[in-house]
Amino acid sequence: MSLGENLQFLRKRDNITQEQLAEAMEVSRQSVSKWESDASYPEMDKLLQLANFFHCNLDDMIRQDVSSLYVEDKNHYDSFFDKFSKQVTVGVGLILLGLTTMLFLMSVLPEKPGFDMEALSGIGFFIFIAIAVAIFVVAGLQSEHFEKEHPYIEDFYTKEEKDAFHQKFVKLIVSGMVFIFIGLIFAIGFDFVFTGKEIASGGMSGFIDTDELIGSVFMLCITIATTIFTYAGTQQSKYDISQYNLEHDHNSQTYKNKKRTGTVCGCIMLLATIVFLASGFFLGHWEYAAPIYACFGIVCGIAAVIINRNNPEKE
Repeated sequence: MSLGENLQFLRKRDNITQEQLAEAMEVSRQSVSKWESDASYPEMDKLLQLANFFHCNLDDMIRQDVSSLYVEDKNHYDSFFDKFSKQVTVGVGLILLGLTTMLFLMSVLPEKPGFDMEALSGIGFFIFIAIAVAIFVVAGLQSEHFEKEHPYIEDFYTKEEKDAFHQKFVKLIVSGMVFIFIGLIFAIGFDFVFTGKEIASGGMSGFIDTDELIGSVFMLCITIATTIFTYAGTQQSKYDISQYNLEHDHNSQTYKNKKRTGTVCGCIMLLATIVFLASGFFLGHWEYAAPIYACFGIVCGIAAVIINRNNPEKE
């Protein structure tokens, strides 16, 4: 296959027009048209730009049949997984945002006779939970249907695409860590300045609870960081198609471990929810939601590590 035919294939694969490619290469559309018809040949600097633009090996683009190097995504795995990744990310973000909002309202809402402000804040939190659960249910049902229809996916991602995502993954992880450090710095600094003090709540009667205000700002940073981590993690799993295939091969140890992990972690998080609701309704400590879920989440992670230890398929 000629260079021109390879360029046509790569351009159509990425669903871009000749005008868009010309703009990216800083040439005229006629130049791109001539390249694709083999009427002219790009200069070396443009060849390097084209290879980088399409995440393609330069030698393959010039000498090989590029179309034979790419496996078509016949099952629309990439678009489905992108949608699933966004749904999970939004669901996780809503739960943590609900907790953040609850802590913030508890810190700024004045106490009024006849009104339980903690309970009112808790109601708002459960609204966020309800929306998140609805998103998780829809995402779970869609994922279950897709996985039943397509238990095996041929790996169509190129090495260049995986390498490009890895660079993006590193940036996402670093960004999440930055937000955590911002939250810690704010919490430590604010607590140092206002230790033992109360802040007037402006036009509202009473004072702002500085501890809960610090907690709400810190939780906002944690919410942003966790949302970024969730998106990065789900996107990373998208590119690990060999793991996907193992998880859907009923004869594999990975599949058996996944089923066992799902059952154990489901029970652990259900117990966490029971403990949280009991501490909120019976003890009035809604602010314990974060440490409760964090502790049980750690237990869940430990259980997953124990279940998946010594799996020869991951070595």
